[in-house]
Amino acid sequence: MDLTDYCYGFILSRIVGWFISKRMTTNLIFKGMIKACRVRRPLKGRVFHSDRGSQFTIWRYCQLLEGYGVRASMGDVGVCWANAVVERFFGSLKHDWIFKIGQPTREFMTKHVAAYTRHYNLEWLQTKNGDQSPINYAQALKKLSGYS
Repeated sequence: MDLTDYCYGFILSRIVGWFISKRMTTNLIFKGMIKACRVRRPLKGRVFHSDRGSQFTIWRYCQLLEGYGVRASMGDVGVCWANAVVERFFGSLKHDWIFKIGQPTREFMTKHVAAYTRHYNLEWLQTKNGDQSPINYAQALKKLSGYS
């Protein structure tokens, strides 16, 4: 298995849309965003924060976001903390999971990424969420405010 494969997910309170591919392409990002929007059906005006990769800046991608009523947000050049939550997730995914467990096939890797994503969403306690998992935090927030 080539460990240069890319996995891309979207965090809208939790990881909800991800795909694995040999290359980081705009099509990969489209698939992830479409899946995320179908799963979560975001309210108009929600913000999706990304890095400044060309996949996120092309006109077609901006149109896709606009079609879902999602606003694009990008951090400034060289500001690593602007996307720290996502960077932390991917760093942990790579170093704590993928690199420590042999990945002989793409199917095997896909199963492991799915298991890690479930772990992140259901069990990973996060300081930014009041020491709750992303799903528990979102459920608590929904109860308090009607947030979906």
